[in-house]
Amino acid sequence: MEVGSLPVELWRVILAYLPLPDLGRCCQVCRAWRELILSLDKTRWKQLCLRCPECRHPNWPSRPHMEPPSWREALKQHAIATRTWTQNGPELQSTACLIFFRRRKDRRVWHVGPGCEFETLRGALGVVGPYDRVVLHPGVYEEQAEVTLKVPVELVGLGRLGEVALLVCMEQQCPTARLCNLVFMPPWFSTVVYKTSWGHVQIDNCNFEGAQLQVRGPGTCQARFCSFSQGSSVQLLGVVLSLLDSCDFSGSDTASVTVEGPPVFEKNWACKHMAALARTFPSCGMSAHNSSPKGPQAGFTGGPQHLDAHLKKEHVSMEDWKRRTGVDAVCQGTIIEDGWSEGEHSEVEEENHDGGGTNNIKKQFTLDYKIPFDNHGLSHLLKHQPDGSLPLASSPDPPSVTPELLTLQQELDRDPDSHMLAVSTRGCILTRCLFRDGKGGLHMSNFGQARLEENVFRGLNYAVRCIQNSIIVMLRNEVCECRASGVFLRLSAEGLIAENNIHSNGEAGLDIRKGANPTVVCNKIHSGLRSGVVVLGNGKGAIRSNQIYNNKEAGVYILFSGNPVVSGNHIFQGLAAGIAINENGRGIITENVIRENQWGGVDIRRGGDPILKNNYICYGYSDGVVVGERGRGVIEGNHVYCNKGCGVWVMSSSLPQLLGNYIIHNCMYGLAVFCRKDPENIEAREGNWAGQEGIGGDGISGERREGEGREGQENFNDEGELFAWESDLDSEDERHSARRSISVALVESNCISYNGAVGLYVKSSEALNVFANLVNSNHGPGIAVLQSSQLTRLVANCILENGRGGVTVEKDCRVELRGNGIYGNSGHGVSFCGNGQIVENDVIGNLGYGIQVSGSVDIKVLRNRVQPAQGCAISVLGPVKGVVHDNLLFQGHPGSKKTLLHMDLCNESCVLRNNSIQGHNNSCTLAQPWVLKNPPPRPLASSSTGFSSSQYPSRLGISMTTRISATVESGCHNGSMFCTIL
Repeated sequence: MEVGSLPVELWRVILAYLPLPDLGRCCQVCRAWRELILSLDKTRWKQLCLRCPECRHPNWPSRPHMEPPSWREALKQHAIATRTWTQNGPELQSTACLIFFRRRKDRRVWHVGPGCEFETLRGALGVVGPYDRVVLHPGVYEEQAEVTLKVPVELVGLGRLGEVALLVCMEQQCPTARLCNLVFMPPWFSTVVYKTSWGHVQIDNCNFEGAQLQVRGPGTCQARFCSFSQGSSVQLLGVVLSLLDSCDFSGSDTASVTVEGPPVFEKNWACKHMAALARTFPSCGMSAHNSSPKGPQAGFTGGPQHLDAHLKKEHVSMEDWKRRTGVDAVCQGTIIEDGWSEGEHSEVEEENHDGGGTNNIKKQFTLDYKIPFDNHGLSHLLKHQPDGSLPLASSPDPPSVTPELLTLQQELDRDPDSHMLAVSTRGCILTRCLFRDGKGGLHMSNFGQARLEENVFRGLNYAVRCIQNSIIVMLRNEVCECRASGVFLRLSAEGLIAENNIHSNGEAGLDIRKGANPTVVCNKIHSGLRSGVVVLGNGKGAIRSNQIYNNKEAGVYILFSGNPVVSGNHIFQGLAAGIAINENGRGIITENVIRENQWGGVDIRRGGDPILKNNYICYGYSDGVVVGERGRGVIEGNHVYCNKGCGVWVMSSSLPQLLGNYIIHNCMYGLAVFCRKDPENIEAREGNWAGQEGIGGDGISGERREGEGREGQENFNDEGELFAWESDLDSEDERHSARRSISVALVESNCISYNGAVGLYVKSSEALNVFANLVNSNHGPGIAVLQSSQLTRLVANCILENGRGGVTVEKDCRVELRGNGIYGNSGHGVSFCGNGQIVENDVIGNLGYGIQVSGSVDIKVLRNRVQPAQGCAISVLGPVKGVVHDNLLFQGHPGSKKTLLHMDLCNESCVLRNNSIQGHNNSCTLAQPWVLKNPPPRPLASSSTGFSSSQYPSRLGISMTTRISATVESGCHNGSMFCTIL
């Protein structure tokens, strides 16, 4: 009979009446008939699958609303599963004739129930043969003693699930068995309803109510479409391989699944079968999941180029940033405008600010009197790129590129160990299960191993706890609404946690402690009521390429000697800090994009000592980087830009090393160093934050309180786990022995540009070394030192074209200026009211005075080269003590009525000696213009080839002569950075 003789629609109506065996026979007629039968997938095949009493919805329990790719394939897999439990031995290959002597698996069917062959289960099991089928009719079957399975047997409940209930305790002592369509409840003498220690058990479509399933290695277990409720659980002890597929766990009093002990390696046919079955799951094909997890604004960009292979471009102009955030990036309403002056203004400056005289001065400052300074030691940071684009240090717009997240496949390709974990199948395999409304999901201990794929953990106390050297692989699970931490690892636990969606948990989404060292890649960790990831108590781990966002506290929180590697993540839109390092936390934090967080992008306090390198910290609603009380660390090569507060905010009690960073386009100060006991600034940075959370003004921005709350709230003492973090902490000497110890905070080789107020703002009570930085185009002064009871060294910096003066030093400050280039600023080049030295600087082209010294100070002004736009080159006002000698002064504007070297007539304590004045009448002609040579314009560099590329201004080579002279003249101050270098 030809298919074409009737319409296809009519054939489908006819074939819809055929039972399953007849449909199978029709598939074998011909290709046309096969295609016709396969076209019934969403009609007849779906009906057959859903009507089968031994088969549940293929996407049960977590996604029953979604249809499977093929109903026929789902029914086929179920049919195969009903037979695989009988494959209990390898084929004999020694000789062909032995096949005739193999035991035949002739199966009989026995019926148990009222009016059947047997009325009790024990009676039927006493007479069954190997591989027989025992059908239990509807009813409740209770046994008063333990039942033993001594031969392979299949127990199947007749009718719908729930009509056959067993109150028994079974022990399997045979190679294999199968349970199907049964409800297990515990008998009066035991909560364990089924246990095996060496055979394989397959459990399909069964319910466990208040009961326990126990499997010991080398025994194995495969459970499919089962329900574990009312405190039921699965205990796997030393199991080499078990598979829990599409099971529902709810209402547990302890952990729903417990995996304990190292696998007992005695592999058999069941292990091979389940390993092959696990590889067929769609989620195991890693190459099919190359896309990175998507989150809110996952493609957001903003930041300079670093990783060429993974960059995404998006132009962001400064006007767009102001319009989007409602911020005018000039110094309005900041400390510089509200209550701070730059010192005494000269008459020239007052005229400029009152009558717009700045433009007139620029017009009158002709080329005949301009001394070129374009080739100073940091000029390479201001020159155009080979492609014609502006460098970051001189671009009026914020950066426009940031690294994209790597995909899981890319992460696995560059990490062979993680790739091996991703494809491994050992221990307990849980796939497509639902864990809900109980205490715990999975608990692993004592070298246990487990693999979790596409499971849902919801409404538990905790989802996964992995301790005592256990190894876990978590791929594409959802962990949400846990009352404590979602995933908890401690005591040297390891594993791979990848492409999971971890969100809305009461404590940290991921908690790593006590030597745990997992690899956490390509996850979405968001919307938590506390932090996203917490690493503490000597916890380690590699946290890479994750999206961590919208958490109420820090995105990543490191404390109590936690020491992870945090790299390549996007940490954004958090309600506190992006990354917080506190209480002696450490870590290597590299190449992350940290943006749009409410508090500091990175917050380092109370002994925190990380390596913070090559990150993009931008568009925050407070400061970019905060180094609070007793903060330490190496902060190198980062791009800190477009933050509403300061770029970097440092408390004077801390000892950070800031090396080679771009600190640009921030709305307040570029880098601010504040006194620890300055209430005005501490409250502005800390008290307000604490008030927002109702914490109180303890000055720790809430992160300290997070650690305290966690210690109390997540103390699982009922499981015998004490925290005792103090016993795990390294001593201070051990922690810092591998890193060069410093006693003075260091700011070296940074670009501080286009910030809304002062470039470098110092109001500190401790020493500070500022070395080889480019400070340009800030709206306020380049460097302002308002308080400095200890020595602040400003050495070999370029301070260029800032909106006010170059360097301003207020009274009672101790400051040394040496080897700096101070060029083209809109106020005084140097306004100095403190004590110290001004030695070997080039102060050229500033619109106010070159160097103005005033007040009752003791100062040395030695061997400087100075040219003002107009006015005095060096002005000494008031009762100044000290010496001014061997300076070279150049004429500025010929119409200026000010002398190049001016000192009040009443001053008798300041010595002027050997100063050379170069006027326009004696040496400056068109044929012989002035130039800075011998040495060339400062700051000086040892060689141009020593400069780094435009990626970031890494440790620049300043001439050894400058360093030696600085050490000799200034003296060795208690282990300073300059003495250490030499």
